[in-house]
Amino acid sequence: MKYAFIADIHGNYEALKAVMGALRYDSPDIKVCLGDVVGYGPEPVECISTVIEEGFFCLAGNHDHGVAGRVDESVFNYFAREALLWTRAQLSNEQITYLANLGYVAHFPGLSAAHGSLHGPELFNYIQTLFDAELSFEALDKKIFFYGHTHVPMVFFNTTPMTYTMSGDIEVSKNHRCLVNIGSVGQPRDEDPRACYCIYDTEEERVFFRRVPYNVQATARKIIDAGLPEALAIRIELGK
Repeated sequence: MKYAFIADIHGNYEALKAVMGALRYDSPDIKVCLGDVVGYGPEPVECISTVIEEGFFCLAGNHDHGVAGRVDESVFNYFAREALLWTRAQLSNEQITYLANLGYVAHFPGLSAAHGSLHGPELFNYIQTLFDAELSFEALDKKIFFYGHTHVPMVFFNTTPMTYTMSGDIEVSKNHRCLVNIGSVGQPRDEDPRACYCIYDTEEERVFFRRVPYNVQATARKIIDAGLPEALAIRIELGK
């Protein structure tokens, strides 16, 4: 079985189109989106439509539920809040309802997935430290957990002591469980502006990180033309 995982599209349709093109070659059996389809970016309508039309099993991100009114606007920083309010005005009632109804956790044979931490997934906590990772390991009853939210691809292993890597593809160990941050399609923050997603091949027991170039400048122009904060355009160009 081959899974494709994407996350944190953030209204960046140019990046999503590039990823969809790359996925044609991967030919996954199951496609999963780990949330934040919208937020920050200039084309939320197109991104929602693509995720639905392409048959992704989609989970909620904090920006998705923020736009839908299920997360209080006050928890977002200025730029995120401005984008949230702008995004809400672009969407139909049907699209807002779609975002509101997205669930928090998905379970598949041998793996689980959520937008943020598996420990209280409805809180959208980040997994950034060894302590954060330990909380999710305690909640994980499967071999592997896929998540997003930080926009930085990395993997934690429940070795003793706990270890992690940011160096790329991994082999899923028979002796240890792992937490896999799949990076971001539309707003990477690891200083690499290319779109990022993951493939998990259960037969090979390997996770492959894919990076896909896209027209970053086109999205940056669309952000500015939409009247969104210019800082959001600068950020995607820098990949941070």
